[in-house]
Amino acid sequence: MTHKIKITFAFCTYNRAARLEKLITAMRAQTCSFPFEILAINNNSQDNTLEELQRLAIQSGAPLRFVTETVQGIVAARNRAIDEAMGSDILIFIDDDEIPLPGLLEGACQSILHDGADCVGGRVIVDFSDQKRPDWLSDDLLGFLAEVNHGDQDFWIKDEKTPIWTANVAYNMDIFTNNPEIRFDKRYDRIGNVIGGGSDLMLFKSLVNKGFKLRYCSNMAVLHSVEPWRLHRRYFLKLHFLSGYRTAFYETLEYKQGIFGIPFYLFIQTFKQFYLSLTLLLKSKPYMRQTMNFTHALGLMYGCFSRWKSAH
Repeated sequence: MTHKIKITFAFCTYNRAARLEKLITAMRAQTCSFPFEILAINNNSQDNTLEELQRLAIQSGAPLRFVTETVQGIVAARNRAIDEAMGSDILIFIDDDEIPLPGLLEGACQSILHDGADCVGGRVIVDFSDQKRPDWLSDDLLGFLAEVNHGDQDFWIKDEKTPIWTANVAYNMDIFTNNPEIRFDKRYDRIGNVIGGGSDLMLFKSLVNKGFKLRYCSNMAVLHSVEPWRLHRRYFLKLHFLSGYRTAFYETLEYKQGIFGIPFYLFIQTFKQFYLSLTLLLKSKPYMRQTMNFTHALGLMYGCFSRWKSAH
């Protein structure tokens, strides 16, 4: 008997009821060689998300299934999607603030079923069609708004230099059924509409380091709508501070020489980053990328201190 391929096309959502009809309509408009279901993980939304999902579930097109994950946070929601997709062959993630472009599902399925990828990701295009892009927001900063564009050619990902995000990624479910320890990491959670996260990056790094076959597929693409509050310098600075904090608190090795758990080299590094940032600012040159390096260094210092304090 021939095995029937099953595809789960999933997204996690929190308080974005107004976007759901446009999103699910675009998901249903995808064409694919295999039948697919749409899976929505409602993470305790306080608006009318459930009512919208109920209304959309009875409309024609690909079946829509939805569940509520009562543990707050994107990590719990994403891991719930994995559990809900255990009967599927492929799990494809996008976010609830995105619109999938034609060819996404077919590209994902071909990369996994034909090319043999364990995990495949594609382009994430930041959409400024409904709001003005700030003058200071240069192209090299778009990656911090989840943009991914590794070009028009497909290729195998060999290291961490070409990351792919859950904003547009597909997994062969054998990864999770055969390795129950592989899940999104709670330590890099994001709860509600706040700054932070990184669990998808940590899963990506884990898959690379464990030797899974990862691929970039240029035909997979989504338009990503960015909330206005993220288009401010303070968002980028806080994001890098938190990234530094988590890196130091969870990953950095302990050093014997230091003060209050902070290694001496970090004091030197942080002062250097501050000096470079101040120099660029005084010369009226673009300074955001350098200032982000400075706040990341501050986060590293605070993370080291916090880990030292928790141990004493």
